[in-house]
Amino acid sequence: MVMMLIFIGVTAIVGLRLAYLSIFTDRPQASSGGAGLIPQRGDIVDRNGVVLARTIDAWSIAVHPRKVIGDKRVIAAQLAELMPEKTGEQYFAILSADKTYAYLRRRAVPELVRAVNAIGEPAIVFAREPERLYPQATLASHVLGWIDQNGNAAAGMEKVLDSRLTAPALRDKPAALSIDSRVQAAMETELTAAMVKHQAIGASGLVLDVDTGEVVAMASLPSFNPNATGRTPYETFLNKGVTNVYELGSTFKMLTVANALESGTVTSMARRYDATVPLQVGRFRIRDDHPEKRWLNVPEILVHSSNIGTARLADELGPQRTRAFFHKLGFDRKVDIELPAAGKPLWPGFWARTTTMTVAYGHGIAVTPLHLALAYAALTNGGTLRPATLIKQDKPVPGTRVISEATSARMRQLMRLVVMKGTGKRADAPGLRVGGKTGTAEKPQAGGYNRRVNVSTFAAVFPMDHPRYVVIAMLDSPKGTADTFGFTTAAWVSGPVISRVVARIGPLLGVIPDERRDVDESELLPLLWEPKGAKGHAAE
Repeated sequence: MVMMLIFIGVTAIVGLRLAYLSIFTDRPQASSGGAGLIPQRGDIVDRNGVVLARTIDAWSIAVHPRKVIGDKRVIAAQLAELMPEKTGEQYFAILSADKTYAYLRRRAVPELVRAVNAIGEPAIVFAREPERLYPQATLASHVLGWIDQNGNAAAGMEKVLDSRLTAPALRDKPAALSIDSRVQAAMETELTAAMVKHQAIGASGLVLDVDTGEVVAMASLPSFNPNATGRTPYETFLNKGVTNVYELGSTFKMLTVANALESGTVTSMARRYDATVPLQVGRFRIRDDHPEKRWLNVPEILVHSSNIGTARLADELGPQRTRAFFHKLGFDRKVDIELPAAGKPLWPGFWARTTTMTVAYGHGIAVTPLHLALAYAALTNGGTLRPATLIKQDKPVPGTRVISEATSARMRQLMRLVVMKGTGKRADAPGLRVGGKTGTAEKPQAGGYNRRVNVSTFAAVFPMDHPRYVVIAMLDSPKGTADTFGFTTAAWVSGPVISRVVARIGPLLGVIPDERRDVDESELLPLLWEPKGAKGHAAE
């Protein structure tokens, strides 16, 4: 009877407690158990929903050094065999340390956990903890950034979106970037192949939507794996597309011509400039790499990439208009994008006559490759400069008009002409109507420039009859090869990268090759003089 009464009493207490909880517990709190199913940090995906970063429940392997009871030398040797990133001596030092706890491996796979557990040392412990996983490994690593061992956002879009990714109300919804992982992979693959072939010390590549400012691909080489950043040199973490600034050479010639057209300095494409001999300005002499030694009209200045012709044109523009136009393009301030580590351009402190001339063809001013991409987008999209973004957009972002529609239409013709007839021939992709400009700049060094080392850049846009994307490929300090005849200019080393990237990404982005379509060049082609039998050359 006593036992029965005790049983009835306990049952009644439990029943009353359950009834109390069901009646008086606040409903939102009652359902909060489901919050455990929501990750502690939201996913990052590309524009098509492909996962680029995700928080997973991973294994960690640790040890309580003070509690080790087995032979530390034997255990250290076994650990070194299973986890060879450390030597037996290093593991022995960990096992012998005067510590209460030390990690042996984080983000361990189950097979490794089972193998370490089989050692049979009670002081080795295993736990499940949240880990940030980057399933695409090195892909877009400079865009994504990474999470440190303490779970803090360290760089990239992880840091930019930190509050968004950790907000309880939002972390169950992935954050979509503007990056297209397919385009990113194509850019990284082709850029890596060129970097290895030409033994360059670094490279940068971009694909930018000219109408929205969305960055569809952003590559910086050498790359790193955000899953394992511990031994990566600091320099590798720098995003060369937005952090490093470079003199980008003759790619600036397109900007100078656009300025001349917009300001009314040039009113006729047939107007000619003296490029018969080098231009002497004070103690400086401006030369052409492959001199034509004749008077050149505006299309020919670009087709043959004439420094002399561009300098004469800039001299007519003058420092005030040149400076004002580059200011309008944002070349005197950090590039407008979400990433916090954007580099500040090197802007001339004093615009002398020689400064104006050399800046016109990309020397004496240094900007990021993204600065250049945004400028080329404005030159070809009808004249609107928009900020860059790494967030997927539903509609175009408002921008600022920098040139007229008429000037933009003329620039589309000139860019296409450079690829059809000039230094950019090797950048063409059949049926995709590529336009753009080469740029080869000697690298600055103490006391001047190193004439043997280049930064070789190609700035391209496609398709030129209806521009949609800017593509930038830049190699830092490339070396010549047999098939480039030893040349390291952009025409030889960066142009082919553009051709291969555009051929791969065009169909992915809905640009179908069509040999029947192109820009109408009937007005400009008659202005190009070429001796009979000449095959042309690629200077830059």
